Amino acid sequence: MRRWRTTSPAQAAGSEGRAAASGPWTPRIAVQLAVLAAAAFIYVTAELLPVGALPAIARDLHVSVPMVGTLLAWYALVAALTTIPLVRWTAHWPRRRALLLSLACLTASQLISALAPNFVVLAGGRALSAITHGLLLSVIAPLATRLVPASHSGRATTMIYVGISLAVVVGSPATAAMSLVWGWRLAVAAVTAVAAAVTLAAWAVLPVLALTDNQLTFVGSRAGHHRNRRLVIVSLLTMVAVTGHYISYTFIAVISRDVVGVRGPDIAWLLATYGVAGLLAMPLVARPLDHRPRAAVISCMAALWVTFLVLTALACHRLPAAATALIGVGAIALWGATANAVSPMLQAAAMRAGADDPDGASGLYMAAFQIGIMAGSFAGGLFYEHGVLVMLAASAVLIGAAAAGMTAERQLFDVPTTGQP
Repeated sequence: MRRWRTTSPAQAAGSEGRAAASGPWTPRIAVQLAVLAAAAFIYVTAELLPVGALPAIARDLHVSVPMVGTLLAWYALVAALTTIPLVRWTAHWPRRRALLLSLACLTASQLISALAPNFVVLAGGRALSAITHGLLLSVIAPLATRLVPASHSGRATTMIYVGISLAVVVGSPATAAMSLVWGWRLAVAAVTAVAAAVTLAAWAVLPVLALTDNQLTFVGSRAGHHRNRRLVIVSLLTMVAVTGHYISYTFIAVISRDVVGVRGPDIAWLLATYGVAGLLAMPLVARPLDHRPRAAVISCMAALWVTFLVLTALACHRLPAAATALIGVGAIALWGATANAVSPMLQAAAMRAGADDPDGASGLYMAAFQIGIMAGSFAGGLFYEHGVLVMLAASAVLIGAAAAGMTAERQLFDVPTTGQP
């Protein structure tokens, strides 16, 4: 298995080669990983901004709330369609250039959105960031792993996902509050300013990370990821799991009300519990992700499956209100912890499966992930018409199927021995 080196053998003494060799968490590397986490944070915050600003956008642009809600579905569709072609098109670029392109598109898209005179322009502005959404999430984790020794790649990937979790826990509620108090345009303008600052920081602190001649022979169309059985299986099982998750996650507020019995403003606290549990789970899985990835993934998937079984049982059998709330809140917290923890594990598995071109492998994984979001959101709406119980049961079946597939494929999460030819 070829290692994804930052430098050619003749340049091993160069500054970029020394960065990883000098230690896993030097101050400079910590700053670089923090900038990458900030990039993931602001990108996902921008993606989710319409969720908290739906009514404000609808009133200002004179469209219906459901119409504004389609911004999320179309965003996922555009990202799913453009991820693999764009990752291939930029495969020969230095990695920092691909990252800066994504961040520049995000900044421009948010500026267009903040000034949008109508819904069409707003949708077009968001489409610009959706085009490079998959590119950013495809290159950012491989970029992080190249900054640290191979033994710490799982922890570096997890740090990126901390930024994504913070977007759910902090970024989305903050933009929602700004939209309610000062208007949605000011919230988008704030995201624009932060995106511009992160772009400059990435340009200033990240190494160029140009690919060597050896690496260039294994990227783009020559990588043959579609023929990589292990990578394809990881991506397909991820798509099944994400579809199952989003069938119910799209309507988590309804589940909180109708199944757990939490209503009114308390739903916001329950959603915060979901997000905080996910954030706290990240550092707990970082080390097992490097040393026991198969056990860590299967444990998280099994716990996620149990979560949906518990919520399905609560929807079937009404317990006393206090017992329902106690069990339900615990299930929602476990849901948040396991769903957020398993994402970096699966992306790390995809990058290991396509180790010669981790960016391209990550791109295939992200495309499958986006398809899962889109399929889950649409399927959730269809199942919801038949009741919350059907929706939760469908999630349990798909999560269970994905967990069974991951368990059956015994070599799916193997960590390759470094230094092999």
